Amino acid sequence: MTPEKTLTPADTADAVCGTAFVHFDGILHATFHTADFVSALALVTRVGQAAETMNHHPDVTLGWGSVGFALSSHDAAGVTERDLHLAGRIQEIADELGATPATALPARYDIAIDCTDAGALIPFWRVGLGYLESSGDDGIELVDPLGRSPRIWFQHMQIARTDRNRIHLDVYLPQADAPGRVHDIVAAGGLLLTDEHAPDWWVLADPEGNELCVCTTAA
Repeated sequence: MTPEKTLTPADTADAVCGTAFVHFDGILHATFHTADFVSALALVTRVGQAAETMNHHPDVTLGWGSVGFALSSHDAAGVTERDLHLAGRIQEIADELGATPATALPARYDIAIDCTDAGALIPFWRVGLGYLESSGDDGIELVDPLGRSPRIWFQHMQIARTDRNRIHLDVYLPQADAPGRVHDIVAAGGLLLTDEHAPDWWVLADPEGNELCVCTTAA
C-alpha cells in the first residue's frame, strides 16, 4: 500500500486555522483544558471511539483537566489527510464537550555537545542517560526511548574547546539504582570525578571532560 502524500505546514494552514491544532515538526499538536479529570477522561473516551471508527489513532497525554493530542501518519513519516480529518473530528468533540484550547505552543528541545570524536562519547551518554542510538541529520543521535526528554547530538570540532566546560547535565534516579548506573557509566568509558556527595550525587565525565551528575531524588 502506497503511503499518502505527506503535507507541509503550508498545505495544512487553512485546515487547522481556527482550531487548537498546530502543525510542527511533522506532527499536528493540540492541547485542551477541561474542568477536571473526569471531563478530560470523557474527551479521551469520545476521541478514542472516533479514532476507532476512522481506523487512525492519535498519541494522547492525559492529566488533570488537560488532554494533549499528537497526530501523524507513521507510514508516511509526517502529516497526511488522515491526520487532518481526525484533527477536525477531535476539534468538534472538544467543542461539544466545552474543552478549551491551551495557549502553549509545541516545542522540541535538543542538546548539542561539542566534540572531536563523537564515537568515543556516544557510549558514555547512551548508558548514562538510558538513551537509544538513532540516525539523524548530524550523524548518530541519542533519543529518549519514551520520547519525553531532549535529543542529544554531537557537533564536530576540528580542535577541542578547552576554555570552558562545554556541557553539564544532571540525571535523577531512584537512590537504589544510582550506584549501578555509575558503575555502568565507568564501564562505558566514563571517569568518576568525585563521589564525595554520594548518595546525593556523583560527578562523572566522558573521555573529553564533559560532565554528567548522577543524582538521586528525595522521594
